[in-house]
Amino acid sequence: MRIGITGATGFIGRHLKEYAIDRGHEVIAYSRRPGSGLTQPKQAPHALPETPLDALVHLSGESLMGLWTQDKRDRIWKSRVDFTESLVAHLATWKAENRPKVLVCASGAGFYGNSGADAVDETSPQGQGFLADVCAGWEAAAHRAEALGMRVITSRTGMVLGRDGGAFPLLRRVFACGLGGRLGSGQQWMSWIHIDDAVQLLLQAVITETVNGPLNLCAPEPVTNAEFTQKLAAALHRPAFFHAPAFALKLLLRGMAEEMLLSGQRVIPRVATEMGYAFAHPTLSGAFKALV
Repeated sequence: MRIGITGATGFIGRHLKEYAIDRGHEVIAYSRRPGSGLTQPKQAPHALPETPLDALVHLSGESLMGLWTQDKRDRIWKSRVDFTESLVAHLATWKAENRPKVLVCASGAGFYGNSGADAVDETSPQGQGFLADVCAGWEAAAHRAEALGMRVITSRTGMVLGRDGGAFPLLRRVFACGLGGRLGSGQQWMSWIHIDDAVQLLLQAVITETVNGPLNLCAPEPVTNAEFTQKLAAALHRPAFFHAPAFALKLLLRGMAEEMLLSGQRVIPRVATEMGYAFAHPTLSGAFKALV
């Protein structure tokens, strides 16, 4: 297949590109970084040149990390919802024979809001909060491609664990120094996936014609923050005595702390299971062992 990837210089994009090439696919890489393809959200229709594609995997977007000021929230929304709307509108100008047959658009487990201890899967409704609204808008923009005859998949991604990107390198340094600990009560659920499973599952969804709609890009063993802390500390053979109080996180990080650190989702990858995907790293302990 000839697969286009936006956000190809990002953590998931780099690994997906390498894995797809290793599997014999041709990859056309795009990025919002200056000089490497897509540079700014508003320029998407002009920066993605028309070329025959079998699939397009859309991964680009403003990082969620940082203080959620109004400007930051605007950038998050524009780089996801507005950018995807522009991208789909641009694909509508392509010749039908060049247009990708499938669009995989990134989304997030934040779609489910704070689900508490209740398990959620792809049939569960949208939750509440800024991230839930962003994910819903992002997915709605992607589904406009269905009017162009494209199969649309929205990957609701949890925390992606890998040695060379995402949160894990920072967490490893903090815990290795003996400074790790739970966040708030530690009872909030965390949905995660090893980078190898993330890219393999994405590619399998691309080539499986019966897959469409939401796809939970998460391992089958969600854990609480306290369990995550304990398992990472055990993998690194370090203590995890420190505790970040909820009030301090809220004071320092504002809305980001509330929605990303102190809330959580107990996500079940129902579609991946139905698709017959066999996780290489189904347990968190196994994933940490592979990473460290």
